[in-house]
This record gives sequence, C-alpha cells and structure tokens, in this order.
Amino acid sequence: MDAPYAIEMVNITKRFPGIIANDNITLQLRRGEIHALLGENGAGKSTLMSVLFGLYQAEEGVIKKDGKEVKINNPNDANDLGIGMVHQHFKLVQCFTVLENIILGVESTKGGVLQMDEARAKVKALSEKYGLHVDPDAKIEDITVGMQQRTEILKMLFRDNEILIFDEPTAVLTPQEIEELMEIMNNLRAEGKSILFITHKLNEIKAVADRVTVLRRGKYIGTVDVATTSKEEMSRMMVGRDVNMVVDKEPAKPGDVILKVENMTVASKMHSNNAVKNVSFEVHKGEIVCIAGIDGNGQTEFVYGLTGMEPLVDGKITLCGKDITKDSIRQRSKLLSHIPEDRHKHGLVLDYPLEYNMVLQRYYQPEFTSGAGFLKRKEIREYSEKLEAAYDVRSGQGPITIARAMSGGNQQKAIIAREIDKDHQLLVAVQPTRGLDVGAIEGVHKNLIAERDNGRAVLLISLELEEVMNVPDRILVMYEGEIVGELDPKKTTVEELGLYMAGAKRNVDIDANTPEVEESEVIDTAAARKEEK
Repeated sequence: MDAPYAIEMVNITKRFPGIIANDNITLQLRRGEIHALLGENGAGKSTLMSVLFGLYQAEEGVIKKDGKEVKINNPNDANDLGIGMVHQHFKLVQCFTVLENIILGVESTKGGVLQMDEARAKVKALSEKYGLHVDPDAKIEDITVGMQQRTEILKMLFRDNEILIFDEPTAVLTPQEIEELMEIMNNLRAEGKSILFITHKLNEIKAVADRVTVLRRGKYIGTVDVATTSKEEMSRMMVGRDVNMVVDKEPAKPGDVILKVENMTVASKMHSNNAVKNVSFEVHKGEIVCIAGIDGNGQTEFVYGLTGMEPLVDGKITLCGKDITKDSIRQRSKLLSHIPEDRHKHGLVLDYPLEYNMVLQRYYQPEFTSGAGFLKRKEIREYSEKLEAAYDVRSGQGPITIARAMSGGNQQKAIIAREIDKDHQLLVAVQPTRGLDVGAIEGVHKNLIAERDNGRAVLLISLELEEVMNVPDRILVMYEGEIVGELDPKKTTVEELGLYMAGAKRNVDIDANTPEVEESEVIDTAAARKEEK
C-alpha cells in the first residue's frame, strides 16, 4: 500500500468579494519532495497556501496530513502540525533583532524573564547546519532582504516544521542568493522535509522541483513531473498560450540627450562611505540603457538620488536640458516616471483602493480634480478601468479593490500601467519584472521597447541577467558605487558581464577623470588593493 501524502488538499474552494480565488483545487504533496506551484499573477497560488497555513478558511474542501483530516483555523494550528511558511512579503518586526523575530511566539521564559542563551545556541546550530548565516543581534530594518529571508527560514526550522511553504522566495533575491537558496532547499529535502515552492521562474522549477502543479485563474490545470516536462510546455499550461521567450526589437535610433548625470555622489545610510561615487553618463531619446550589477553596489542609492528621494552629496542631474538637482520629487515627476524597487514602500498606498493608486501622482491635475479642489471620482474610476484593461491588472472588485488585497504580481502591473501611461520623457524602471509570470514579463519587455520606439528615454535597473542581456541597447555596469564598464549587449557575453559585475574587469574610458585604457584590460582588484595598502 502506498504511503499517505504528507499533505493533501482536496477540492479546496475559497471565495472573496467578486472572485473565486481557488475553484475546486486538489494538491498532493509527497513526503520528502519539492513540489512547485506554478501559475500566472493572480492565479490563486498564495491564497491556496494561506488556506493551508490557516490565514484563510476555505468554504469547501478538506485538508489531510499523513492521510488524516485536520482542521487549521489559524497559523498556530499550522505550526502545531509542523507546517511553516515563508511569505512573499516577509512577516517580520522591523525594530526587533533577527533572534527576537525567530523566537517570537515560542519564547522560553523563567520567572517572567526571556531565556535567550538556549535560543541563541539553537539558532547558531541551525544556521551552521543549513548555511543560513545571519547576525542574530542585527535589527531587521538594517539588513538586506536576502538576510531577512534567511531569518524567515530559520523561524520555520526553529519550530521544527516538517512541511515548508516558500511563497515566491526568490522574487527579491540576487542571482547569487537564489543559488544559495536552491542549495538550502535541496539540503532540506535530503533531511526528509517536504517543500511547497511557489514561483514564476521556470528555470528554478527545473533546477530543484520534483513535480509541479499548475493553476490558471483559480482553477487546477494539472500536475506533471518536472524532469519530463519542458519549460515551454509548463509556460503553455500556465498562461494558456505560447510565450515568446526571445525579446524582439529593431535597432535603436538614439536622438537628443534626455538625461545627463555628472559626477553624481550619494551618501550611504549603512556606513560612512558614499554608496554612489562620481557617476557620470547620458541616456538619449529612443534608447534603453541598463544599469547592471550585483545587488548592493549602489544601484538603490543611485535611483534615490536621481528621483529626489535622497539628496546628492555632489554632482548634477540634467533632464530635458533642465537642471533638476535641487528639484522636489513632484517637480521631477512631471518629466520622469519611476517604477520603484519596493512596490509596497514606494509604489502604492496599500490601504487605498486601486483607482486612487492609479492617480497618485496626477490627482491634482484638472483631468481628475475640479477647480474647487474636489476629486472627479467618475473620471478617476473610468481611467483606472482603462488601465486595468490595457495592462491586464486583475483584482476581485476592479477599481475599488484595496491594493493590499491584490496579488503581488498584479500590484506590480498596476504600478507599471500608471507610470508608463503618465506623461514623461524618461522612464526609470527598477526591477520592473520582479514577481511577474512569464506572460506578464513578455508584456513588460514589449512595453519598454514601445517606450523607446515612441521616442522616450528608458533607464532600466535590473538584477536579472537574461533581462540585462536581451532588453537594453547599452549596458552600464555598477560596482561598489562606480560605473566600471559600458557594454554592447550584442557584442558581450554573460561571462564577460559577470567579470565586470564582480569588479574583476573594467573599461574605464567612460570615466572622464580616468586615463583611457583598452577595453580588454583586466584589473585584478585584490592585487590592486594589496598594493595600495
């Protein structure tokens, strides 16, 4: 007789106002397997896992663990059953330390005093065993998203969970951190853990998953073995059509200079050094320029300085011939659009309805506000409906849906729709495809190229190597806050790009303050630093 499934969700139906998020879905997780859950944005993946974790209650269907029916009313019930979850948007207390977050809810006390030594020792042992290196005394607000994710994983392991749910775990990670996470997941499987893995990235599914279950618009499409199913077949199951994985575009026809950055320097919040150091470059009308680099090399601070979110230590920014170095964010937003890196912190007001989020930077314009200062609600709603239809933004109640209630991918699509539709000369797109499915990524890339072909300048900041190699017309590589190379994506390779990103190679002739050198010159940074000392 076959062993019972570690987890079996049978005929699960979950409804929200205006939408059936899960429509009669059955999911079966074997013991000791990595089971991927694949679906386009808003397909119901996170909702299904939230039902399993006790955050939502299904209207229909049952959950079985090891063949026995169980009732999960809340996350405490899930934890008691050995079920843990790393959420797409981390559930961490920002002002607490890593250690305090890990033990939160399962603290040991003696005489009303927290017993931290034992917990610290267990966390240290777990971090060493699984390669999840963290600083237990660092505050969450001061650490990277990759470190925050390690904290979330350690929370699960600290509670001795045997069923592990990873909801979009790689959406905010660098390529290096993704590789580390894949290795950690393989180690957990080898330990006998059972893993449910939500992702949009087909390469990741092929790398670690044993089987994959596909959802589309809340319905179950099928479960297949990963080893015998191609990425093209999986993407077809996910979106219901063939997806073009290659970016089609005509050669760029650059025009006048739209953005000119001269000797930009931006301070770091984390340490005393400057995060961006003496950066200079131009972006022309009708071209896409990408700033590539390993996360944490000054890209975030550069965008903050460019968009007005942080002041410059030094330098000058000229946009459409106008010096905007001292301009406010609103003044800059009249000339540029900005798809931010963090959609929750800088892209949306999460407790506003979708329609208000669609006009966040334009509500004061005559199109949406009367002369007496009152919002034109009818016009705002019609505008929101138009953008939702044009950019396939899906939500339960249309324009009146609260942004927080939407899936992460549809939140991202709403921001992209708003920023591209807004009148602008420069589009600053920071990780625009983060958390999007392959069909939506294809659409975003087409939108960026359409922007270019319509005569606008596009500045793309991306960590996705495939995107960096396929979308832009020029690549600028940032390393330790400096531009260390300018590359033509048609003439370079991923390997060469990687050398620039790691600081092992540079063509510094684009820096006016540095003597010109041959593009092929390789600088051994370790040797150079040793010599400096």
